[in-house]
Amino acid sequence: MIKKPKDILEQWMKAVNEGDVKTLLNLYDNNAVLIPTFSNRLLNTPKKLKDYFEKLGSREDLSIALHEKTLIIQELENQIFSLSGIYNWRFAVDGELLNFEARFSYLIDLSKANPIFHHHSSQIPRML
Repeated sequence: MIKKPKDILEQWMKAVNEGDVKTLLNLYDNNAVLIPTFSNRLLNTPKKLKDYFEKLGSREDLSIALHEKTLIIQELENQIFSLSGIYNWRFAVDGELLNFEARFSYLIDLSKANPIFHHHSSQIPRML
């Protein structure tokens, strides 16, 4: 069954919301690059991704939600897509529930079992 690009994003968000690191890692190609929201490092190995998602998953009340109207899906070539948009991270810091809006982009190849080969996520900066 051929999946739609948005299916990958929805699987990814569901795995984040459930703290399911194994499913998250299975979405990323072995050579994937993640430019993460909450780290200043580039993550380009399965171990680095695992460490990041385990640390992030330990956050109290962690959740993520898509701002549906911001999602842009572009087909770059057969089965290769770009997804861009804005999602909202939420988790507790020192007992206070905080929100972190972030912009994201994914490059995915739907012909692969592990379709994400590039993912960039960064907090939205304050406007000048």
